[in-house]
Order: sequence, then structure tokens, then C-alpha cells
Amino acid sequence: MTAASNEAFSEWTKTFTEPRLCAAIVDRLTYGGNIIETGTESYRLAQTRAQATATTVAGKAAG
Repeated sequence: MTAASNEAFSEWTKTFTEPRLCAAIVDRLTYGGNIIETGTESYRLAQTRAQATATTVAGKAAG
């Protein structure tokens, strides 16, 4: 399953397969807010991926 928060809103239907539910979730999250798309990868996502890679490499070295 894809984590919706790491996807563009247009891609959230991969996680929330019911179109009306997906539209309602996006509507409630964005109502009255300002969305700024920077075109860069999320720092938290990059850190999580780096940590997962380091854990996998360490596990293979130990085993």
C-alpha cells in the first residue's frame, strides 16, 4: 500500500480506492488551508528511506 501523504492529491486514489471517499478526505484536509508544492522530496521521507536502507545493510552484515 502506498502512503497517501507522500503522493500528490491526484494519486491518493491508489490508497483510497473509493473516489467519493478520497475526494471527501482531500476536501476536509485542504479546506481553508494553503498548499505549497515545492517540487522537492520530503525530508522525512528521505530520512526514513535512508534509515531503512542502513538497517537492511546492517542486518545483512550481521547475518
